[in-house]
Amino acid sequence: MANNTLKAGYARIDITPPLGVNISGYFVERIADTVLDPLEACALAVSDGKKTAVLITLDTLGLYDDIADPWRAAIAEKAGIAVEDVYIHATHTHQGPNTRTNCENPLNKSYVGYLSHKVEDVARLAIADLAPAKMGFGTREAKNVAFIRRYRMKDGTAKTNPGVDNPDIIAPIGETDERVHLLRFDREGKDTLLLINFANHPDVVGGTGISGDWPAMTRRCTEKAIDNVKCILFNGAQGDVNHVNVHPTKGDFNDMFHDFDGCSRGYGHARHIARVVTGAVLSAFDKVEYVDVDSIRTKNVTVDIPSNKATAEELVLAHKYNDLHEAGRDDLIPFEAMMLTTVVAEAGRMVRLENAPDNFPMPLSALAIGPVALFGIPGEPFTGVGRGLKEAEGWRMVIPTCNTNNAKGYFPMKDSYEEGGYEARSSNFKAGAAERIVEEGLKILASLK
Repeated sequence: MANNTLKAGYARIDITPPLGVNISGYFVERIADTVLDPLEACALAVSDGKKTAVLITLDTLGLYDDIADPWRAAIAEKAGIAVEDVYIHATHTHQGPNTRTNCENPLNKSYVGYLSHKVEDVARLAIADLAPAKMGFGTREAKNVAFIRRYRMKDGTAKTNPGVDNPDIIAPIGETDERVHLLRFDREGKDTLLLINFANHPDVVGGTGISGDWPAMTRRCTEKAIDNVKCILFNGAQGDVNHVNVHPTKGDFNDMFHDFDGCSRGYGHARHIARVVTGAVLSAFDKVEYVDVDSIRTKNVTVDIPSNKATAEELVLAHKYNDLHEAGRDDLIPFEAMMLTTVVAEAGRMVRLENAPDNFPMPLSALAIGPVALFGIPGEPFTGVGRGLKEAEGWRMVIPTCNTNNAKGYFPMKDSYEEGGYEARSSNFKAGAAERIVEEGLKILASLK
């Protein structure tokens, strides 16, 4: 491969928090009382001999305004690379610690400081591991483990997670993207490195145990199945998909239970998803298409997105519901299961944005490895965003990644704001934000070709 100048390196560090931390992901308090499997930070470093970039994944729910930029700056300084060449992603497990600095639990506060040093370490270790590599890419499918979670109901409404076997369900609103994208980096005398991309909500396990959910399980399952490989996994456009099959048959409900919010969950089911995604990786592994890589390119662009503010009339009820929720009196809010979650999230959004600016800065990040590009979105985009970005012209593969370099919430497609559902009702952004991300993303990708 005469034109190939690629080097790749890898590192992994344990980032499991202590028991007693607050777990993120729900609108009810959860305190960690066991560790089901360890949380990890993984890093893939890539270099063309001139530019070096590092891609980091964390088994956490998200990266927020108060830590995302400082962490990237610190990593860049310690690793001796540019800030725009630091690409940090949260897999979005709902079984990890709350990493918001305003969390009142002192264990969480100390954990955030600990984690900041760990991400610096994993980046530096991955760069130190750089070695000549050749890259291949491939795509397969993981069938029947990701499902659209928004449904058209008989009463004309749209509901998120309406419950298993709900007789009022008419049909899902949207289409899943079951593609598993794989990048393979072969290195002489060192482990082969795999970058895996699949889109699904890591809210499968439930309960009060620490777990990396299906993304972490997929990494471990793949490493057990193939000798001498190390994996990093980036979650995709998963804002409107999850693991819940609302019409299970035969053994579909094995290893699952009905949880408090009407969703079915289970640790064994997360393992099942990991095995199915790993199966797609195994199918692609030996048949990747190898390409020369002679350049690493990055581009970070910030665009302004209008905030989704409430009217004065809407704020009256929003304050009432938000006050009740903050006081621990959800029993006085006249909804239950997922509709209660939706109403509480909507009220929180309205109150939170009451005195917020009219626009929010939206950091979009692209990182190209030869003819393949990753595109980072700072939140949870719908599958339509991922599909739109994957159609970018001139690329052999585009890999969209959620919760990258920030975590600003949901990016629903425009139609969903009129249809309703948890995601649009809780989103910080006005209708059109998702389409704007695709529009700007295609421009950014075009500039890197």
